[in-house]
Amino acid sequence: MDFITLTVKFLSMLALLVGGYGIAIIVLTIVVRLGLWKLNVKQQRSMKMMQNLQPKLKAIQDRYKNNPQVMQQKLMEFYKEHDFNPMGGCLPLLIQMPIFILLYSALISPQFIQVAGNQHFLFINSLATTLRATAGISNNGKLGVAPNDKLVLGNNAVVYIAGVKRSAKIKNGAQALQIKSDIVPGQDLDLAVSLDNIDGLKFSELGKIDKAEFTVTNSNIRENEQVTFERTDTDNLTATIPTVPIKGGFHWDVFALIAIFAVTMWLSQKVMMDATKTDNQDPTQAALQKSMGTFMPIMIIATFFVIPIPAGVFLYLITSNIIQIAQTIMINKQIDDETAKKKEAVSNDELKNAKKLN
Repeated sequence: MDFITLTVKFLSMLALLVGGYGIAIIVLTIVVRLGLWKLNVKQQRSMKMMQNLQPKLKAIQDRYKNNPQVMQQKLMEFYKEHDFNPMGGCLPLLIQMPIFILLYSALISPQFIQVAGNQHFLFINSLATTLRATAGISNNGKLGVAPNDKLVLGNNAVVYIAGVKRSAKIKNGAQALQIKSDIVPGQDLDLAVSLDNIDGLKFSELGKIDKAEFTVTNSNIRENEQVTFERTDTDNLTATIPTVPIKGGFHWDVFALIAIFAVTMWLSQKVMMDATKTDNQDPTQAALQKSMGTFMPIMIIATFFVIPIPAGVFLYLITSNIIQIAQTIMINKQIDDETAKKKEAVSNDELKNAKKLN
């Protein structure tokens, strides 16, 4: 079983427990962020330490700028002396990237579209919809198509052997469906499935299949249709399905999600920069961080208008940003309290030593 199928199954199980796929995605995000709590603490400490050490780092770089090898050696000694890992701040991001990619792949997969493609949540009409996904109405007996659309089979099937229903699985769902004619919107489409792609049955039972019901998915428009395939020869099941032309669409609910993501990302960047700001921060670096905090969200948002991101992924990203903001505030308060206690302890020690000298 592949990771995408496992992710969809996990979301389905979570959705049963919490009452829906939208809440399941939010719960998943909370679990991931809590699991990364300690790493986020280390990341924030690392960033704050970097700001405090910046003047000394710059002094080393200026002193040995004509000797890169010695400069690298001195920097490594400096990092070791202060128990500082310059790559420590990247670890939480590196861990979250595979989770994001896996969730993205799962939410655009035929498996998710089949079980939850039409799931609503709050103002979101469909968790599988992208910004410019064309409108497709599932299970209406007609498949919306365009000439270059990709059609795939779902993982599950119902087969009939001597009139008795049996459950079966589909192997290679993305390649199992054969299109026997050109895709012409408005004209019937001939499809075929080889018996070799049906799994979960004995070899002797494959030859006794009379017909089968498969879920045919148009991946481009997130539309599912239940299609009955009849046995026509020794090796194949075939079906003919009516098609209709698809119309372009712009989903304002997904656009609203992108806008909310932009706001939460900007707030997250701002809170993070405020949390790591120090009195001895280099003005040039401060200006660079401010520019990055402004332009990074803009660049990412621009990318989202090009890459089709499902609404469910935006729900994950928005929830993650909100938790990140809360975490940053809490961790920064914790660090400030620890710093204040250390300063108080040093002041008390100095006071005691001063009394002893008197």
